[in-house]
Amino acid sequence: MTRKFLIPLTLFLMAFVFAACSSPEPAPAETEAVATEAVEAPTEVPAAPTGNTLQTVMDRGMLVCGGNQAVPGFGFLNEDGSFSGFDIDYCHALAAALFGDASKVEIRPTTAQERFTALQTGEIDVLIRNTTWTLTRDTELGLNFTATTFYDGQGMMVRGDSGITTMEQLDGATICVQAGTTTELNLADTFSSRNLTYTPLVFDTADEVAGAYEEGRCDGFTTDISGLVSRRTILADPSAHIILEEVMSKEPLGPSVRHGDDQWYDIVQWVVFATMQAEELGVNSSNVDEMLASDNPSIRFLLGVEGDMGLKLGLANNWAYNVIKLVGNYGEIYDRNLGPETPTYIPRGINSLWTDGGLIYAPPIR
Repeated sequence: MTRKFLIPLTLFLMAFVFAACSSPEPAPAETEAVATEAVEAPTEVPAAPTGNTLQTVMDRGMLVCGGNQAVPGFGFLNEDGSFSGFDIDYCHALAAALFGDASKVEIRPTTAQERFTALQTGEIDVLIRNTTWTLTRDTELGLNFTATTFYDGQGMMVRGDSGITTMEQLDGATICVQAGTTTELNLADTFSSRNLTYTPLVFDTADEVAGAYEEGRCDGFTTDISGLVSRRTILADPSAHIILEEVMSKEPLGPSVRHGDDQWYDIVQWVVFATMQAEELGVNSSNVDEMLASDNPSIRFLLGVEGDMGLKLGLANNWAYNVIKLVGNYGEIYDRNLGPETPTYIPRGINSLWTDGGLIYAPPIR
């Protein structure tokens, strides 16, 4: 996103939920029909790998993390071949907890349609890719969602010179949307509930969706607000596009793992909680060494000075120290990728700590 947020949009985003979800070969899959029969991703769950995920990862000496490569600020493949973004940093945080080395991770890019199969079959160890927590995904797809890292909501982007300011003005419009996402379903529900018609233009990848929108093939582009903010930064003229103030859904985003491995679920979840707890306690990558001498019991438990918290997870007791030292606390991760000094700036709003009026809250580490 550009830093030139329109003031009304900025205030709106801070007050409400933030919203997740090309190559010429093969040709992009398109659908041009009113989306009244949109369906969720496939519900047949392939046989999950058996065994202990932690042991598998440690024996391999590398974490394989399913990520994104096309959403600046969250998961993006840079020109030098490296990955960066808010979600990517959580892949590194997990590696830091496991190995004491944040670089011991392979980012495996996945599309919206293949991400769940990749996790179910063991191609990846964890999915950290702007993925919305829903009941169907939590049950029929055999996933367990850990702590929410980003509270989002679906929005709509249009051209500024279109004169469109409300959803009702999109009656009869063509809307670009990505296949295999909650976005398709929310779009159909929103338009149906308002007795509006539209023609969906559906593509397999985010790049194809954004490309079609920029080419003028559709009147609106819908995905999570965070994704719209992100994609707008790489359009030819970001200032020529606006995001409507209406939010169509709740989109809690965060890591997910396979059913059936409670220890691995606990590890991924508590790595997330450790970054949140660290920010709340004022522990960051710059002062974490100094904080080892703190008299605050909560800090001592967090950093492994006492309490054997790491051993309870099957990790070294300094697991959270390594996460904070090598990657940072929640606020550092947020600011690095989405803060005021970035091109993808998103005001924290409800992604602030609970002590600042937000929803970011970690249970006690003790």
